[in-house]
Amino acid sequence: MALETSDTTAGSPGMGGVGRRHGRGHRFMRRIGFPYLFLSPYLILFAVFFVVPLLYALRLSLYVDRLVGGTVFVGSDNYKQVFQDSNFLEGLKRMFIFGLFQVPIMLGLALTFGLLLDGGAARFKTLFRLGFFLPYAIPSVVAALLWGYLYGGGFGLFDQIAAKLNLPGPDFLGSSDMLASLANIVTWQWTGYNMIIIYAALQAIPVDIYDAATMDGAGGWQIARYIKIPLVLPAIMLTAIFSIIGTLQLFNEPKIMYSLAPSVIGDHYTPNLYAYNVAFTNQEYNYSAAISFVLGSVAFLASYVFMLVINRRSAD
Repeated sequence: MALETSDTTAGSPGMGGVGRRHGRGHRFMRRIGFPYLFLSPYLILFAVFFVVPLLYALRLSLYVDRLVGGTVFVGSDNYKQVFQDSNFLEGLKRMFIFGLFQVPIMLGLALTFGLLLDGGAARFKTLFRLGFFLPYAIPSVVAALLWGYLYGGGFGLFDQIAAKLNLPGPDFLGSSDMLASLANIVTWQWTGYNMIIIYAALQAIPVDIYDAATMDGAGGWQIARYIKIPLVLPAIMLTAIFSIIGTLQLFNEPKIMYSLAPSVIGDHYTPNLYAYNVAFTNQEYNYSAAISFVLGSVAFLASYVFMLVINRRSAD
């Protein structure tokens, strides 16, 4: 009996150690293992379809294909060429000008529509939300084709109306109006999407704040200006960042308009269109990869500077 008691006592620390190790392993799986297990499908797809192609494109940008010598490592030479490429710089400048007037107009309309829907000024809110959001549901290529038909000279709807009224037809696809025509397409398509984000942020504001402001004598305009807009500023910043990135990556609309007005659009109207033509028309995949990385860096830098400026002004 004494020996049995001694064996049991001696085995207890070992069993306790196993139990503690089992407990630590269970806590590890519960806190770290299981979340990553559930995230693994997304992480695998993210790695396969984003990280791996990104690394492959980065590798491509460091080489150049030559008739004599084949594929040669050139390091940063492609990137130096990008910063000296007048076609790329011209397209980049054009997109900055595009964004300076298109993004504020689009976000201003999105904020206005969101405030109207949230304030109860519009009846049939569900119908209006659907109507504003519907253009976003239309693929950008289809939207560009639709507006291309409306803009077209000689066959477009606006030109036909002008002819019926014996008026000169508008030149929406001319060199002076093309940028505004593209801005109209983008604004028409993306205003509803940004409005939904802002409207969702407005819906999250507690009603008690409005009640307190009303009791203090605040009117609808004062509530919108001093309560609603400041509280949805993070949502407005989010839509602004999305818009900045989208502006610098503009592709579908100018690509469709290129077939209608090739002399105006050209092959380098936007940086993204230029990278596409360099790759699939000129067969310069290495240089196109470098253009893409520089464009991505510019988009990141522009978004970061915008956030930095807004945060500093908010802090002041």
